[in-house]
Amino acid sequence: MSNPQLSYFQDEDILHLSLSDEPEAGSVEISPDVTAELNENGDLIGIEILAASAFLRDSPSEASPQADTA
Repeated sequence: MSNPQLSYFQDEDILHLSLSDEPEAGSVEISPDVTAELNENGDLIGIEILAASAFLRDSPSEASPQADTA
């Protein structure tokens, strides 16, 4: 397995994590706009996130704490 590589394609707003140089033999949709890429043995070789900017913006780690205004 090669070193993981993270690529962002700004024009398409796609974030791609590649875990291997192996060819993709199949894929599984994990959630809307998130796809796991698999090799011929069914091992995870990559993850693709469509509409990545919205996905990352809406992730729990990006949520800011709400100030108590009482």
